[in-house]
Amino acid sequence: MSDEFEEVGPIDYLVVEFPGNRMTGEGFPILVDLVDRGLIRILDLMFVRKDDDGSVTGMEIADFTGDGELDLAVFEGASSGLLGQDDIDEAAKALEPGSSAGILLYENRWAAPFAAALRRGGARMVASGRIPVPALVAALDAAEAAQ
Repeated sequence: MSDEFEEVGPIDYLVVEFPGNRMTGEGFPILVDLVDRGLIRILDLMFVRKDDDGSVTGMEIADFTGDGELDLAVFEGASSGLLGQDDIDEAAKALEPGSSAGILLYENRWAAPFAAALRRGGARMVASGRIPVPALVAALDAAEAAQ
């Protein structure tokens, strides 16, 4: 592994759908805060729109709320080159027509020292995953009902 990547944390992605193309911008200040505090590093951030006919087009990073208060220009050019057209096409499959989405690829910087220590010790990541929040809530509800 290149020395350049010795201190890299786990990389995750999110595809967040905005039904009816309604982006309120409420989550954007939190994303900026996560970056400012060094918890994550944005590798790629792009927005796409899926039209009613199923066609998908890219959207510019801008002030989506139109209030002039949140300028996402801080993320303009956030493109590592890791997200390709095949990734965009795959993300678009999950979207409903008439909606838009943010596609975010980010490094968990908080975990970089831990991951680097494991690699130096000869450990290798052999599996990773996420439990979707609705599945977690359903499992907790089922466990509670079983008691």
